[in-house]
Amino acid sequence: MTVADSSQLWLPFRKPNDAARMRLFCFPYAGGGAHAFRAWQAALPPYVEVCAVQPPGHGNHFRQRPFTRIGPLVQAGSEALFPLLDMPFSFFGHSMGALLGYELAQHLRGAHGIEPQRLFVSGSPAPQFAENHEPIYGLPHDEFIEELRRLGGTPREVLENEELLEVMLPMLRADFEVVGTFTHSERPPLSCPITVFGGLRDEEVSREELEGWREHTNAEFSMRMLDGDHFFLHEFETLLLQYIYIEITKLAGSEARQDRRPCDYQ
Repeated sequence: MTVADSSQLWLPFRKPNDAARMRLFCFPYAGGGAHAFRAWQAALPPYVEVCAVQPPGHGNHFRQRPFTRIGPLVQAGSEALFPLLDMPFSFFGHSMGALLGYELAQHLRGAHGIEPQRLFVSGSPAPQFAENHEPIYGLPHDEFIEELRRLGGTPREVLENEELLEVMLPMLRADFEVVGTFTHSERPPLSCPITVFGGLRDEEVSREELEGWREHTNAEFSMRMLDGDHFFLHEFETLLLQYIYIEITKLAGSEARQDRRPCDYQ
């Protein structure tokens, strides 16, 4: 498979934007996919190219074996996405996607000497707290399904369709194995700012675990809480995108502020 083919599989909805001056790579939660971010391009400034990431085993990438450990997933993601890191870029990740975005940022700094302009992390404990959460990937079938139902990220039509569920279970278990086997390793803080988003009614991630991300940057740290549960990024997507829009505009500088298009958020 060529680098171009790999990038296309990882970014199935990407629409190259000749006017882009920066890219925002969006990493999904366990069991999620690139479709979670399909509406984001229209909601962000025209000089931003949104790149919604589809990990192996998900969506159009379903024929590829899903990863069960974050290290190989980061390595593969780095190889697939690196050709598109030729302009300023930022990362957004929710839950598992936040850990992936962070680990990829650390990897890129070590391997290539580059970092995102900003790391947006959402609905995820800071890395040093991730191991405190009980893994669910090894639960018996019925208990695993009940956990999926309780967490709320898996569509009801999937949970209630036995044939579809059986097709998706290997990917779901693999994603939760990535999270459940994650181990934190001490490394110097990133140089890029970190913005954290959390849900006020999220029973999976505490405020302390969100604030722990402060330790992972030498730059600006900010945190915004939205009135939602663990999947507030769907219920409060408009508000979330408003905050991201503001931060992206700051990154673009005064020239971008003059260039920005009218937005529902203003």
